[in-house]
Amino acid sequence: MAILAASAQVVRAADDDPASRHVYYTGGVHNDKDCLPASKCVYQRKPGEPTNPLYPAWWTSDWIMYRVFSNYDKFPPPYGSPPDGLTPSDYQVSNGWTAYDSTYVPRDRDGTGAMMEHYEKFCLPIFPTSNNYTCSFVSLGNKAYFLRYDDRPPGTPQCCQFSLQNHPPRRDFVKHLPYSPIDSTRVGGKLQAYSMTPGGILFGYAFYKDAQPDTYDKKASSYRHPQSFYFAGYPLDPPSAPIVSQNYTNFSMKRPNPAQTWDQVAKICPAKPGWCCLFSTDCPDTPAASPAQVSSPAKTLDWSNIKP
Repeated sequence: MAILAASAQVVRAADDDPASRHVYYTGGVHNDKDCLPASKCVYQRKPGEPTNPLYPAWWTSDWIMYRVFSNYDKFPPPYGSPPDGLTPSDYQVSNGWTAYDSTYVPRDRDGTGAMMEHYEKFCLPIFPTSNNYTCSFVSLGNKAYFLRYDDRPPGTPQCCQFSLQNHPPRRDFVKHLPYSPIDSTRVGGKLQAYSMTPGGILFGYAFYKDAQPDTYDKKASSYRHPQSFYFAGYPLDPPSAPIVSQNYTNFSMKRPNPAQTWDQVAKICPAKPGWCCLFSTDCPDTPAASPAQVSSPAKTLDWSNIKP
């Protein structure tokens, strides 16, 4: 009984710790939550399955984001551009870009790698709030930040701390995802797709199966370029995003310019940013400055509460 009581106290302590509340399960892609030992979240490829593609050491890419709210059950991702089978009345189109550098070392030397995902006019729709504003996610080593801009909702901070354990995907991150033969048949059979559904929430990446030369580094060996990142957003309205797909365009091994990417964190954020309050479970003791700052509780599964 004493051991059980002690275990319960440890669980309660973790739940009461803000840093722990801001660590989200990603199957080993962004942290090791519920993935120890590490082999627990690594998928060995079966005979006949393709080898794992690798990210280049650094790259930049634009993308088109499809927020699909109708007929996704009949026509699931991955999608081409535009999505086959769907009509413009089934989805919303927006744009953004990603910058990635696996060699980056932050000033505090907490982790490695840098990644910035910028969402223009329509933010990542995985939170139970309206997403009609510009935002960016920046991971510097293990720390991740959420940036808003001039069109942000009233009462929301320009910068907040998203997580202390949310590093960029490693170059070999695909090892954390099972190969999906069914997903790979879509888009004309041109893809190798890898996806998982922890707790029923979709999380997948598709790569072109044929290696292609790089459009920026002409001397680089050909490699399998990523085609899309597809996942389940927050299904209720707002933002009404049962399925989201970011389809990459202009992907190349161009090294990001820090002044145009992660240097924004030092310019915009205070030395110790406040915690982001994007999910209803993130900041239970903090009153909302506005309805958009702390999401109202919703009886539905989201990325803040899934389990493996």
